[in-house]
Amino acid sequence: MDGGTVTAAANEGGTALADPRRECVASAGPPYALPATLTPSKMSRFMSCPLAFRLSYLDRLPEPPTVDQVRGTIVHRALQLLFSSGAADARNSERALDALEVAWTEPAMREEVGALALDERAERRLRRETGTLVERYFALEDPTAVHPIGLELDVRVRVGDVELRGIIDRLDRLEDGSVVVVDYKTGRAPRPEQSRSRLGGVHFYAFVCEQLLGHRPREVRLMYLKDQVVVVESPTDQSMRGLRQRAMAIWAAIGRACESGDFRPNPSPLCRFCAFQAHCPAAPAA
Repeated sequence: MDGGTVTAAANEGGTALADPRRECVASAGPPYALPATLTPSKMSRFMSCPLAFRLSYLDRLPEPPTVDQVRGTIVHRALQLLFSSGAADARNSERALDALEVAWTEPAMREEVGALALDERAERRLRRETGTLVERYFALEDPTAVHPIGLELDVRVRVGDVELRGIIDRLDRLEDGSVVVVDYKTGRAPRPEQSRSRLGGVHFYAFVCEQLLGHRPREVRLMYLKDQVVVVESPTDQSMRGLRQRAMAIWAAIGRACESGDFRPNPSPLCRFCAFQAHCPAAPAA
């Protein structure tokens, strides 16, 4: 990884199933095979709702994209293109908006936008929103002073019997040789009392980087483009130890659930946003 730009490997894919609700809840049956890797999104999904975790990662039911997800994907891709092409001193808002146009025309992105089935007015609004987010990035840092060594970087490391995996938006090298993990966010910045809880994902990336590089990233940064807020924290022995313990505990819980087949739904206000309501016994009757 020293000195060069590293691109991401392909994300995991799967075959989508389409079962009626009751069949799906009882599908396959225990024991389930463990997932190949443990990622921040898998940890979050299992902790928020074990059944949703199973339907997504084990049964691999399709999840239609949301406008928020597609907006974020387009903006991330535009910033990746900005940093991966041209000289550092050419990283300006005009070049970034050109990169955004390229992102919009890529086949994979057009497919994601098409899946939203937006009318012309809604798609124009989505285009404006992605442009605004890209422009707001420039208030957060000077991109000409950034030295990225990884963009959309696929990092993996085996710890015990689990392979930890993450996709890092950007990994920077500072002048003193230390590294910084950068994560772009296109949603709202959290309230101050919630900001620490949002750092779990980047601490995960910092832990994996430390295992791979042999030294800990100096900082992890969450860049909230919409609100033009940057949340910065320095990983510590305590935070890295806590991340490892939490990951191992969640992996063990996933293993027990796979063995027993006990993936219970966890009803909450978030259920109204869930793509699996038609497959959930706890969902209210239509």
